[in-house]
Amino acid sequence: MENTLDKKVLETIKKELLSRREQIVSSLEDISQPDIHEADNLGSKFPEYGDKPDENAQEISDYSTNSAAEKVLEKTLEDIDGALKRMENGTYGVCKYCGQMINPKRLQARPVASACITCKNELQGNE
Repeated sequence: MENTLDKKVLETIKKELLSRREQIVSSLEDISQPDIHEADNLGSKFPEYGDKPDENAQEISDYSTNSAAEKVLEKTLEDIDGALKRMENGTYGVCKYCGQMINPKRLQARPVASACITCKNELQGNE
């Protein structure tokens, strides 16, 4: 089994990561606003629909949804940035736990992966 990444495959993965990164940043801009009290300087926007009780309930519901979505998007952005950084410094595709090459099929399926299947299973207790 070939365990090195073909340069074309690596370039394709990088383009996909950059495209996905743009989408996430755009989505974050839609649901977030600057907040100096947050570590990442972003906080969920609180929607303003009106003063009626049902509008207030909808505002709270949408804020909660946006807040949860923001956390997921931020984590995904962090994973993508980590993968791009590993590409930049030449460690992309190397398991951070055992130092072995990550199977290229795993990287194609999950481009942000930083661990091989064996180490990931051990970490999750799925031996």
